[in-house]
Amino acid sequence: MDDAMNQSAKVSRLRRVGMFATGVFAAFLIGFVPMWLSARMRANERDAAQQALRLTEIENTLAAAAIEARRGGYEPALEAASTFYTNLESELDRTPSAFSESQRETMQSLLAQRDQMITLLARADPAVSERLVNSYVLYRKAAKRRRGPANEK
Repeated sequence: MDDAMNQSAKVSRLRRVGMFATGVFAAFLIGFVPMWLSARMRANERDAAQQALRLTEIENTLAAAAIEARRGGYEPALEAASTFYTNLESELDRTPSAFSESQRETMQSLLAQRDQMITLLARADPAVSERLVNSYVLYRKAAKRRRGPANEK
C-alpha cells in the first residue's frame, strides 16, 4: 500500500513537472516567435538596403568616371571606370541579381564596351567623356525601370 502511494506521488510529481515544462516551453515560444519574425523582417530589409547600396555605388562610380573624364582627369576616370565594370560584372554574376532580364541585357551591352572605354581612357582620348556620359544615361534609364515610380526621388 505504501508502495502504491509512493508510485502515485511520483506519477503526480512527474505530471506536474511535465505541465510546468510545457508551460515554460509555451512561454518561450510566445516570446520567441514574434522576435524571430521581427528579425526575419529586419534581415530582409537589410538585404534590400544592401542591394540598393550596391546599385547606387555602381552608378556613382560610372558618374565619377564621366565627370573626371570631362574634367580631363583621365587617370581617376580610368580607376572609376574599371571599378564600375568590375562591380557591374559582380552584380550580374550574383544570384539572385538585382537586375531583371531586360536590364541584364542592357548591362551586358555596357560591359561589352569595357575594353574600348578603358583603352580610350588610357590614351586620354577626349572622346571618351561623351561615351561615358552616354553609358551613364543608359545605365540610369535601365536601372530606373526596375525601381518604378514609387521608388523614384
